[in-house]
Amino acid sequence: MTAPGRRSSTFTRLLRHGFTEASAAERLLDGPELAPIRNDPVLLEALGATADPDLALRGLVRMLEAQPSPTGRRELLDTLIAAKPLRDRLLGVLGASAALGDHLARHSGDWHALVTYEPRDLHPGLEEFERGLAEAGDPVSLRVAYRRCLLSIAARDVCGTTGVAETAAELADLATATLRAALRIACAAAPEDAALCRLAVIAMGKCGGHELNYVSDVDVIFVGEAVEGGDEQAALRAATRLASHMMRICSETTVEGSIWPVDANLRPEGRNGPLVRTLSSHVAYYQRWAKTWEFQALLKARPVAGDAELGARYVAALEPLVWQAAERENFVADVQKMRRRVVANIPVAEIERELKLGPGGLRDVEFAVQLLQLVHGRTDASLRSGTTLDALLALAAGGYVGRADAVQLGEAYRFLRLLEHRIQLFRLRRTHLLPEDEADLRRLGRSMGLRADPVAELTREWKRHTGVVRRLHEKLFYRPLLDAVAQLAPGEARLSPEAARERLVALGYADPAAALRHLEALASGVTRKAAIQRTLLPVLLGWFADSADPDAGLLNFRKVSDALGKTPWYLRLLRDEGAAAENLARVLSAGRLAPDLLMRAPEAVALLGDGGGDGGGLEPRGRAQLEQEILAAVGRAESAEQGVTAARGVRRRELFRTAAADIVGSYGTEAQPAEADQGALVDLVGGAVSDLTAATLAGTLRAVVRGGWGDTLPTRFTIIGVGRFGGHEPGYGSDADVLFVHEPREGVDEREAAQAANRVVAEMRRLLQIPSADPPLLVDADLRPEGKSGPLVRTLTSYEAYYRRWSLVWESQALLRAEPVAGDEDLGRRFMELIDPLRYPRGGLGEDAVREIRRLKARMEAERLPRGTDPKLHTKLGPGGLSDVEWTVQLLQMRHGAEVAGLRTTRTREALAAARGAGLVSEEDAATLDEAWVLATRVRNAVMLVRGRAGDTFPSETRELAAVGRYLGYGPGHVGDMLDAYRRTARLARGVVEELFYGT
Repeated sequence: MTAPGRRSSTFTRLLRHGFTEASAAERLLDGPELAPIRNDPVLLEALGATADPDLALRGLVRMLEAQPSPTGRRELLDTLIAAKPLRDRLLGVLGASAALGDHLARHSGDWHALVTYEPRDLHPGLEEFERGLAEAGDPVSLRVAYRRCLLSIAARDVCGTTGVAETAAELADLATATLRAALRIACAAAPEDAALCRLAVIAMGKCGGHELNYVSDVDVIFVGEAVEGGDEQAALRAATRLASHMMRICSETTVEGSIWPVDANLRPEGRNGPLVRTLSSHVAYYQRWAKTWEFQALLKARPVAGDAELGARYVAALEPLVWQAAERENFVADVQKMRRRVVANIPVAEIERELKLGPGGLRDVEFAVQLLQLVHGRTDASLRSGTTLDALLALAAGGYVGRADAVQLGEAYRFLRLLEHRIQLFRLRRTHLLPEDEADLRRLGRSMGLRADPVAELTREWKRHTGVVRRLHEKLFYRPLLDAVAQLAPGEARLSPEAARERLVALGYADPAAALRHLEALASGVTRKAAIQRTLLPVLLGWFADSADPDAGLLNFRKVSDALGKTPWYLRLLRDEGAAAENLARVLSAGRLAPDLLMRAPEAVALLGDGGGDGGGLEPRGRAQLEQEILAAVGRAESAEQGVTAARGVRRRELFRTAAADIVGSYGTEAQPAEADQGALVDLVGGAVSDLTAATLAGTLRAVVRGGWGDTLPTRFTIIGVGRFGGHEPGYGSDADVLFVHEPREGVDEREAAQAANRVVAEMRRLLQIPSADPPLLVDADLRPEGKSGPLVRTLTSYEAYYRRWSLVWESQALLRAEPVAGDEDLGRRFMELIDPLRYPRGGLGEDAVREIRRLKARMEAERLPRGTDPKLHTKLGPGGLSDVEWTVQLLQMRHGAEVAGLRTTRTREALAAARGAGLVSEEDAATLDEAWVLATRVRNAVMLVRGRAGDTFPSETRELAAVGRYLGYGPGHVGDMLDAYRRTARLARGVVEELFYGT
């Protein structure tokens, strides 16, 4: 029995040496297995140096218990104490890997594999691994031999004899030797199949790149052909049986576990394609059908087993196709889209712990390096390495990546790979998740040499390295473009002009020479402004490249920067506010309208920041705020023209704010992907533009009245919004559809009142259309009684007389969207009381009126559609377009508005929702009409944003059409999908219209 004093002393020493279960450890040290060496201080020191001393001690005791005789146990203990290399390796493995501890307990003599001291043991090659597996004649013995070889790799790894890159290469060599042994066993089991065919095994992925993990699928592709004079189909069947058997040998699980799964899904057509193809079949597939990612995967292709000559021919045949991949349309976008898809598929609960696929993880490094290899490896053979770190060094040497960036990225990659190795080594399970358990984190931290506070240090280092990868992944593709146009220190490598042009073309820039000139103008020099630009541009270039027109984005950025270059807050805003730079990049590359608005007053860039007070941010301002600002500006103006100029300036700024909010909401940002409700974006634009138009008209009316009559006009005057304006549904380029109403003040002659009202209208229209830096606002009064032939302004009494005697059904329909927007509020209210019985007739519409509305609609469809236009793609007049939906809803309003209060609204979507709620339209039909109306409106808004002028059809120019697609959420190469979706949505809506409107 141990004395209390000694027990206390031992307990303290155990804690000091890193044991967390000191009581259990003390019992094991006092047990019979370790009796001969329990007092040897070397043992405790060695255990304390391991990743998990408790685990190492338990593993050692199990090994001793498993020895077949006292002699074997004594040999192990003597060697353990006398031979430091064995002690460090064995205890290091036992403290880092419970799985290898289990193996050593099952195979009590395998510890001898760690006793070899020849120099070759430090860096075993493929031949040595093949010798280690040579005696394996069946799957079980192969698994045992594989684990024995793995034991020696892990021992060198945990002791620091090999670095992470060397360990990964050794694991790949061991995998190669294992594939060869498995194929040998398969051929021995079926010699008749082996005699019929030649079979080559091509390693892909990490095995092909000499950078394998401890536990990973081994990706392969099989190539087969008949022996000379043989039957090709019979040979392929035989090769398929051999390949399948080889895969089972490696993948099946027994008491010894499995080796690893062999995954052949990178083959042509994936799991749906034949397991084995001939070389000519492979070449034909890659020439005709392969996607960009398949060429990216071939970067790491390497023959590893089977017929070496056939494998060499496979690589030689496909290598030229790999280095042509960057010339494919949408090449960079395809690679980036694949990366985004990988991230999107990570479960939300795991994304912050995902070492491989998460943001700032291993895949970010690999994708960035591979992208650069494919772009520049066409002309620079030094970049054609399947190993990530070797390729990164070559990219730095060639000037394609900055040297400092390459060093940082390499360090981060090594840290992440080492962490991945240590995580997998513990249980020999395929995982890339950082554990959450503190004991696991402690063991990991200690295994990586972090001893002071392993958990905190590991967490800090993990976050630091992933942060480095995130930052460098963003700029790696773009930073060297700046170096290509900057003045570098002597001896610094940089992209050649040709390489810079290649990279810009790959990014989608149509005019790389002009892009390089813009970069040089922005980033050259030693000023603080140039230094900040060099910080911003790498990320901005990436965002520009994510658009349909990168050239326009970069050109517009240069224009804005030239205009604001001396403004101290501009570059500081982009550098310091997370949202501003990305919002600006999206806005400048999304089309013509928003950049045109911005160029006329570049200081509006401030709106793109994170918001706050003083009207900052992209949230549209309400009508009351806008009207207050405009009326205050008008009050300070010295003339009507100055007042309206101020009002138009506010309108320009707010149009930009709305357009920017729409673009950012549609495109999304890296922090907030585009997931906005499409209907909400339509309502945002329509409401914001409607409020802005109303406030502008109110300010213009105030300015004109003050300029001509002082505070009081001889007649009361109000403006009624109609059409899309009254319905809160205008687009960016919509006119202001209005009616003008006046009422002479008491004692004022009617002729004098009418003259004053007409002068007000004429002056308002003139001032709102004067050519200037601000976009004009066209005031359209064509929906007035008698149309263009009638007087511009009428008294309320005149309106009442006209509507009582002459009004046609279409005029009542037009009044459905009438709403006072400016001027005398009481007069506006009385006008609404006048027209309500017309637009919502008591008892609904008579059959004659319904027939007349249907006749007018059919006539409009036949006569007003422009010649040469595809009706199915016309958003306004085409089948299922805006007119179809709006006339259907308006017919319901006129028929049922008197009884259903919810239908008494000027807004189409609100009225449709009310009709659904009242049971007038089914849930399904209402959803179909709403979707079609929203989509058609979005298309019209997109056309205006992209082209800078209104249009009712999709653009015919390729880049403009792609930009519309991008706004609607369709990535590069999916314009056809967008058009098909529009036709499908419109066709379904037309079916509902045929039933609800035409009654067919």
